[in-house]
Amino acid sequence: MERPNLYSIAVVDDEADLCETVAFALKREGFGVTTFADGERAWQSFQEQLPDLVVLDILMPHLDGLELCRRLRALSDSLPIIFLTSKDDEFDRVLGLELGADDYLCKPFSMRELVARVRVLLRRLALLRRPAEDNGEEPLKIGPLELDQQRYTVRWHEQPVQLTVTEFLLLRALARRPGHVKNRQQLIEEAYSHDTYVSERTIDSHVKRVRKKFHGVDPEFDGLETVYGLGYRYRS
Repeated sequence: MERPNLYSIAVVDDEADLCETVAFALKREGFGVTTFADGERAWQSFQEQLPDLVVLDILMPHLDGLELCRRLRALSDSLPIIFLTSKDDEFDRVLGLELGADDYLCKPFSMRELVARVRVLLRRLALLRRPAEDNGEEPLKIGPLELDQQRYTVRWHEQPVQLTVTEFLLLRALARRPGHVKNRQQLIEEAYSHDTYVSERTIDSHVKRVRKKFHGVDPEFDGLETVYGLGYRYRS
């Protein structure tokens, strides 16, 4: 991966002490960090220039994290977003994932865990930005579905489908073996680093968002099938 100081990270949280602690931990790892006390100030800055990754609280004044995430996804599908949320905010956490967040951490959390999650997402971002000639993966074609494993892009019936890197990895895990059921733990292992914990509910949220994006291109899309009690499979 590229040197950490080549990456810019925005931390958006109205809790001043937490914001300062997160910024300190990330700066100590060599990242460039900018902090914002509310979503509106962050949004004004992001319209001029996007950072490489956003750490985003859900509950904030002026503009909450869910709306800011929605706006950011309208600007970029590849921007890594990590939500910070309280343990009892399951609804908001799931909604955030459905809006396109890549990951989340429940407060309180360790700075070591946050840094690990950040590094995982930046490794994926590095893959996404890597020139095509640096990646030996051939395109994966299954019927009308085409996954460009060099550029992490997807086409369905020749129409582009804009997925985040996490969504791409989940879809690829299923599409590699059409008709085979993969449980949520298997999908976690293929889409996330082995040193990163995510819940099975996170996978459900990402799959739901992938379906929604395909329906935006083709309302008849039914390629992702839920096998109740087991997991998911791709139907070619």
